[in-house]
Parts: sequence; structure tokens; C-alpha cells
Amino acid sequence: MNIGDVVIADKLVQHDFDITAFGHKKGYISDVGDVFICEGKLVNKCKEKMTQVAKGEEFKVEIGTIASGDIFCTSTKMKNKIREKFDAICVEMEGAAIAQVCYLDKVPFIVIRSISDSPNENNNIEFDKFLGLASKRCALFIEKMI
Repeated sequence: MNIGDVVIADKLVQHDFDITAFGHKKGYISDVGDVFICEGKLVNKCKEKMTQVAKGEEFKVEIGTIASGDIFCTSTKMKNKIREKFDAICVEMEGAAIAQVCYLDKVPFIVIRSISDSPNENNNIEFDKFLGLASKRCALFIEKMI
């Protein structure tokens, strides 16, 4: 994914949740599981609308796994490790927590991210520079959904 691209989650994981000492795989949460599946109808509708927004623009829209954790991922090594372990197409900090609350309350959900930086040991410069662009893409999408 490149800066400005949009990710629509079909599932989310908590990449840093670790109770492997008790025989569970990394990301597994007791009484919840290891993956939060987004509502399929919402995923398809969002993909359709976001594709309309992206038409003629210089960004792409992808559907895939979003990995959440309580760290700001700054290293390429960490990014690659998370991608390999969870087949994630982006890393962020909030989405899986939202998904977990929705799952527990039996509320359908979707998580959409616009890429504002890339783990490359220099994220802080990229994040500040591209935050406006990423925010604009999300705003265009929300307008299309309304």
C-alpha cells in the first residue's frame, strides 16, 4: 500500500495480543478468538462507493486484513513481521479495538483506513506531511456514502 491508498477491512486482528504462554497463537483473545470479521454487505458497499471516489484519482482501494496494536509501527522489519504473521495489508492502532467492541455487542461493523505513512524508520515526517491527504480521501468517501 502507498500513502493515500485506502484499505477496507474484511477482517481485523490484534497483532500484539500475546497469550502464547497458554498455548494460544499470537493475537488470540480468550472468549473472543483471533480474528474479527467485518460485515460482508458493508465491505462490498464500501468497496463499490470507494471505487467510485477513486475513479480518475491517483490512489487505489484494497480489501484485506488490518492489524491493530498499541504501538506506532515505525520499522520495516516490524511491518514485514506483522504482514507475514497475519497476512495484513496495513498496520494501525484502533481498528481491532472497535471491531472487538462491536463483536461483543453483536453490532455489524466495518473499518476503513486511508494510509498516511509507511513504516520506514522515518514515519513521523511522512505522517505529518500526508495526514491531510489521507483525511481528504476519507471525507470524500463519507460524502459518497451519504
